[in-house]
Amino acid sequence: MNTPLPARSDDEVVALTRAWLEQAVIGLNLCPFAKSVHVKDQVRYRVSHGQDWNSLAGDLEEELALLAQADPEQIDTTLLIIPLALADFHEYNDFLDWADQLLERMELDGELQIASFHPHYQFADAQPDDIENYSNRSPFPILHLLRESSIDRAVAAYPDAAAIFEKNMATLRNLGLTGWNLLPFVVSNRQR
Repeated sequence: MNTPLPARSDDEVVALTRAWLEQAVIGLNLCPFAKSVHVKDQVRYRVSHGQDWNSLAGDLEEELALLAQADPEQIDTTLLIIPLALADFHEYNDFLDWADQLLERMELDGELQIASFHPHYQFADAQPDDIENYSNRSPFPILHLLRESSIDRAVAAYPDAAAIFEKNMATLRNLGLTGWNLLPFVVSNRQR
């Protein structure tokens, strides 16, 4: 069952998200492309205070426009963090479909794309507690806004990009839920 997420300051939300990025995404090498933009400080963290689709859509539209206009050397990617809404994974998925439509309406499809992370992420053919789901589990609902050109460069530099998913599944199976729960960001989040 999805429960509401506890209220936190923007600084706490960003700190926990950054810890997840460093310890899980980069630390477990779930995304071999994340480290370079992180160490270059090219990741923008935006905390949305939206609690309904209209306010979330406004924040998303602002961030899509900002990323499309920004110098990639300054902002290569954006994590739009949603701590006050979309705690239900099914509602999040519905919003994600709507977000993709917004991307098309803004005529940014082909230039930007949206990747999804959620505390209750579940692949379509997985059980809720399958460790494989954790490749896309984050402390808060997140819309990851990416440049298509950055993805193309990263894939060209990575010899077997298609194998990333399978490698991630093997990494998570070896780690197991016990290992995941021992990651410092998970421990500190539970203690709050």
